[in-house]
Order: sequence, then structure tokens, then C-alpha cells
Amino acid sequence: MAAFKEYAQFDGIGLAELVRAGQVKPLEILEAASETIERLNPALNAIVASMRDLAERDVAQGLADGPFKGVPIVLKDEYLSYAGFPASSASRLCQGFTRPYDSELIRRYKQAGLVILGKANLPEFGSSVTTEPVANGRCNNPWNLERTVGGSSGGSAAAVAAGMVPMAYGNDGAGSLRIPSSCCGVFGLKPTRGRVPTGPDGGEYWNGLVIEHAITRSVRDSAALLDATDGADAGAPYWAPPKERPYVSEVGASPGRLRIAFSDRSSSGVPVADECRQALRVAVELCQDLGHELREATPEFDGRAMAQALRRLLAAHLAAGIDAMAAIMNRPAKPELIERSNYALAEEGRRLSASDLLGILDLFTQIARRVASFWEDHDLLLTPTLASPPVRHGYITSDDPDCARYVERFLAFIPFTPIANVTGNAAMSVPLHWTADGLPVGVQFIGRFGGEPTLFRLAAQLEAARPWSKRRPPLSAWA
Repeated sequence: MAAFKEYAQFDGIGLAELVRAGQVKPLEILEAASETIERLNPALNAIVASMRDLAERDVAQGLADGPFKGVPIVLKDEYLSYAGFPASSASRLCQGFTRPYDSELIRRYKQAGLVILGKANLPEFGSSVTTEPVANGRCNNPWNLERTVGGSSGGSAAAVAAGMVPMAYGNDGAGSLRIPSSCCGVFGLKPTRGRVPTGPDGGEYWNGLVIEHAITRSVRDSAALLDATDGADAGAPYWAPPKERPYVSEVGASPGRLRIAFSDRSSSGVPVADECRQALRVAVELCQDLGHELREATPEFDGRAMAQALRRLLAAHLAAGIDAMAAIMNRPAKPELIERSNYALAEEGRRLSASDLLGILDLFTQIARRVASFWEDHDLLLTPTLASPPVRHGYITSDDPDCARYVERFLAFIPFTPIANVTGNAAMSVPLHWTADGLPVGVQFIGRFGGEPTLFRLAAQLEAARPWSKRRPPLSAWA
């Protein structure tokens, strides 16, 4: 079979259009994607488990005639169950864990015609903001191999940025789609709480903070994939406002004159790097040029208290998750099986009381109530996505023997993203700026609860004005 050399020039919708027109076969796309992964992955370590045999089986048996028929996707190796295939969560404790059924989201991916090609790297238990797990080894940024890809959906972002796949599944509990999107120069949207199903295994993840979706190169891929997967499943604890029309119809639609508040001030008081402030200025000027109304403003809430509550919630869920997995796998949760700061945080989590946990959740509710009125006077809030460009490997690692240092650096890196998880609002990271030495720096837009249409309209407008897909990493399918 002739090689499909143009594979990386197309986004997911573009590849599906070629399949529908009979210009390329799903197997040709699969072979091109596999060859790209084989060539680039040794340097990046973005893909940690191949599912090529299963993908070839699915193609041979016939793919569903959905909007992404024949399009490859990789899965962050967490939460989702693919029947019979191991899901390790980048943990030595979880090695070999499987479930005998597909998650609802996997079922919807298959209905959309997607070809699931592999598992992507992530931090241990998906609990960090960089991707340097002991179990898998670090994931390297295709823009600079010595820099982080972010986390926790780091391998997914690296795979998309490098052109291995046009889209990759991820999830977002404190920014885990937006953080790596900023670090890798790609598009990452966190939908509204309850928009994407978590069943049958999860009612809610992290008490509702974690939302599932994907990282993509193009805005239209993100919109079309959300169309293919949105809607509550049976027993869902949350229900997002239903869409009025397909999200892909919002791409290219006029957003009108939006009232955009902007701020580079972190709510927790941590310093913000000049390059991130510059990225914000670039976005402000671009939005003004596009006819939007920009005003410096930000919702007022106690960011330090929110950050500390986030730390304690992470500790509680690490404790519960580690203990549950130790019982399932019949493996004691020994220090040699768990990264050092994660082990210390889990110990902290076991000391928290029920009253402590309820206090954390009550604080989040109070913050969400307090800032909700902000979106009565503004359509969007614009901030830097992160407080610094991609940091060097080893600066933030959950295997740090100094847990206090790890948590301090962790929280100082992400002061802008967690508020959207606390409120449940839709948010996105858009790649509009690169540093002088070629590192991507994203900006974040937070919309209303149920505000995906506005985000997709603006994102498509920004993409048309500053097409980021033309900027390509030194280590990529295009190099």
C-alpha cells in the first residue's frame, strides 16, 4: 500500500473528508500515523503503549460511519476503560490493571469512527502539572526536549503538537487540558461540568472538578469531537445546559462584539513571568483589533485559600485512590511503588477528617457563588494560562523528596486555571504567543457555565487571524 505522505497536513475533519471522498483509506491513515509515532516517539516518549493491533482489527472489521471515520486518536492513560487493555495511570502500583468493558466515552469515540491507536504518557495518577513519571519516564516537549510538556494530559499534548495524531483524549481537574496545551502550542478546551460523560466507572472525578475532553490542533476538531461526545449518560450527577445547535456550527460564526475582561494578576499573589504578561498583551491587542471590548477586571476571591484547599483535596483523592488500587491489585501501597511527594500527600490525605473534606467543598461552593455574578457583566475573562513558560524538567516533579517544595512550585505554576474547575465554567487555552527562544505560551479564556458556543466562535476567529498550526516544533512530523 502506498504511503500517505500528506497525513500530517490534515486535521481530523480533513482526514475524515478524505475518507468519505474515497481519496484515502482508513488503513492508509493508520499506517501513516503509526509510522509517525514510531519515528518521533523515541525522542518524545509521548506514547507509552501501542494499540496498533487493536486498531488494525477495528479497521478490518469496519468502522462506524461517524464524523471522524478513520481518524486516529490516542488516550491519556487514565480514567477511560478500553475493554481488556491495561490502564496503568503511569503508576507502578497499577501495572496490569484492566476492566472488561468500554467506558461510555470510548463507546462514543467508536461510534464517531475514531481509531484508537495508543495510550499517552501522564504524571503518576494524573496528579501533577508536569509529565515525568518514574514508571514511564519523562515526556519531552517537541519545541525543546529539555522543557516540560505540562500535565497532566502531557503526553496527549506532545503527540498532537508533534503531528503524531490530530487529537488526543485528556481530562482537566485543575487545568490538565489547558496547562499542556499552553506548554505545547496547541488548542485545549475544558467543557462545562457535566458536558462529557464519565460513566460507568465515575460519577464524578475530584468531586466534580475533573472534566473530560481533548487536545487538538484545530478549533473545528475540538468542536466536532465535543458534538460527538457531549450529553449526560445514565446516572450522571451533573447535567450541563443543552446546546442550541452543533458546536461545529459555531466555528466561523460571528461572535459579535464581546465584553472581555482581562488580568495578569494571579489571585494567589504568585509572580507572573514577563513572557506570560506579554502573551496576554498580544491577546488583548488582537481581540481589540477584532472589534471586541476589552476592560481590565478580574473576579475577586481568595486565591490563596482556594490553592490550599486544592492541595488538600488532591491529598484526599490520592489517599483514597491509592488505597483502593492497592486493594484491587493486592499490592501494599509501599513507598517504593509510589512517587515520593505523592506518597507524602496521600499520608496527609489519610489524616484529613470528614469535616475537613466538607469544609474544602464548602469553600469551593462559596467561591463559585461569589464569582458567578462576574459573568453577568462580562462575556469572557482573559488571563495568561500559566504563570511561566514551560519549565525545565525536574523543577516540578511528584517524585520530589521535598513535598512542601513540590506543592509550592506546583501551585505557583498554575494560578489561573483552577478557578474554572471550581466553578465548572467552560474555558480554553489558545496558542497565540511564542518566546524569543521558541517556547509556546498560551492564553486562557474562561466563559460562562454552558458558554462553549462563545468560546468556539472566538477561538475560530483568533485561529483565522493568527493561524497557530503554521508554527511547527523542531521535532515533529513536518520537520
